[in-house]
Amino acid sequence: MASYFDEHDCEPLRPEQDARTNMLLELARSLFNRMDFEDLGLVVDWDHHLPPPAAKTAVENLPRTVIRGSQAELKCPVCLLEFEEEETAIEMPCHHLFHSNCILPWLSKARKQQQKHRLENLHGAMYT
Repeated sequence: MASYFDEHDCEPLRPEQDARTNMLLELARSLFNRMDFEDLGLVVDWDHHLPPPAAKTAVENLPRTVIRGSQAELKCPVCLLEFEEEETAIEMPCHHLFHSNCILPWLSKARKQQQKHRLENLHGAMYT
């Protein structure tokens, strides 16, 4: 009797590939079964893994769009308020439009300051 691999004209995986394949299968199964990511040790605490602020020149060079016509029905993804006619919005590379007051703090130094504040609170909690 021919082996499975001979019948299907393929080679068995190497041990290092087996581990990766098994991990991906487990992840797929957990998503399919709506299992909690904590069970797999895949939870990331985003409050302590904040991305760095965007470069000042990148933020300054983001396109500004004047809201006209049907665009006034669009909503800012952050505050969920509709844009006003003739209002200027910032367009991200993903082409979503944002109020400048909503998106700029996320892109600028405010994000870095938020991270610093959280680190100071953590330090204070450890030594009090």
